[in-house]
Amino acid sequence: MKKLIKYPFIVGMAMMLYSCAPSLVPKKSSASLPDGYGLGSDTANVAQQSWQEYFADPHLVALIDSALKYNQELNIFTQELEIGRNEVLEKKGEYLPFVGLGAEAGLEKVGRYTRDGAVEESLQIREDEEFPEPLPDYMLGGYASWEIDIWHKLRNAKKSAMSRFLASVEGRKFLVTNLVSEIADTYYELLALDNQLEIVQQNIQIQTDALNVVKLQKVSARVTELAVRRFEAQVLDTRSMQFVIQQRIIETENRLNFLLGKYPQQIQRDPLLFEKLLPDTLQIGSPVDLMENRPDIREAELKLIAADLDIKVAKAHFYPSLDLKAGIGFQAFNPGVLLSTPESLIYSAAGGLTAPLINRNAIKAAYYTAGAKQIQAVYEYDQTVLKAYIEVVNQMSRINNLKNSYNLKARQVEALTESVEISNNLFRSARADYMEVLLTQREALESRFELIDTKMEQLHAWVATYRALGGGWK
Repeated sequence: MKKLIKYPFIVGMAMMLYSCAPSLVPKKSSASLPDGYGLGSDTANVAQQSWQEYFADPHLVALIDSALKYNQELNIFTQELEIGRNEVLEKKGEYLPFVGLGAEAGLEKVGRYTRDGAVEESLQIREDEEFPEPLPDYMLGGYASWEIDIWHKLRNAKKSAMSRFLASVEGRKFLVTNLVSEIADTYYELLALDNQLEIVQQNIQIQTDALNVVKLQKVSARVTELAVRRFEAQVLDTRSMQFVIQQRIIETENRLNFLLGKYPQQIQRDPLLFEKLLPDTLQIGSPVDLMENRPDIREAELKLIAADLDIKVAKAHFYPSLDLKAGIGFQAFNPGVLLSTPESLIYSAAGGLTAPLINRNAIKAAYYTAGAKQIQAVYEYDQTVLKAYIEVVNQMSRINNLKNSYNLKARQVEALTESVEISNNLFRSARADYMEVLLTQREALESRFELIDTKMEQLHAWVATYRALGGGWK
């Protein structure tokens, strides 16, 4: 500082440029989470559980574990992290001195009637002391350059790169959360299809038995050919449904295989576990927990920090930059005396102060762009927080409504299952029309399908709530 006071011109220029720099006020986030979700609050939070604890099915746990190793999208993103880590190292190196070593060798022939040639001729005292022609030149030495980071431009750039790298780390965690959720959803969908296939096969047997009864009744002239054809058509329709479900099973298995980074193969599972999977009462904690558990919120927050630093970096380009350069080494036209000291010793040192003075539009544009991106980052952060809160509220409400729907559907299935047996008995005793039997069987089949779909939606909501609370990446 004392040295700068000796040069009032430099200090004055720096102060003038500082005062001419435009000023931007960074936007502040207005995100404010409510105290609760409107459904009560818990001290515990299932998001703190690892996915191994949350998903008890050993087959599902094995699938998730395999996906975290071999999923291509996750591995691609891992390399993005490596790129980000290298960018941090690059920014860190920019505010440290650059030091290098160099060696040169060359020949030079100058014209006699040039300035250099005339100087050489005037310096020649005796014939044996003439300059070699062509003149060799050998040099060996080191050099250093350093931009003094007066305005913390380089340091803030490094901090910004570090914040973005940490944001990428959180982004990978969020990708893991989504991957775990997608595998669980697809796995439960596969179990649901297995159970639907089992129901269809059971109904094919029931309807085939009913068809045989109708055929016998036609022989005894109790029903017409029309009844036989209607029962036969129902059996064919249900058998056709079987192949549709089998195709959906294959596609769902391959969707899982793709997430696992594997070629098509059978997925190990136990369809009998589907009916036993009853979502527990979830402990959702408080909305404040989202700030800690949700990787996407922390990612948005780190990007906002980086955007704040980018404004400081852009503003620092308006101010003077101080560069120091130095070099030391040996230079001679004879390699035999290249290391002679002090005759062949060379060194240099210089310092320079440069600042933009005219036509600063490009710097201004970069500065205002940084300001716009900072405002954009604030809105993205606020949007992420709001989205996270709404996701939790929606999923908790979804769980409650699906629970009530499932209970009613279960009672409907029980009633229709009994009605199938009743309609068959009435039909055998000629107290019910065959259309009543067909309609009852179809309604029973549809209700059992709807019950499985509702159970699958319950499991999807169970998974989605875990994801919404920020679970799955630990």
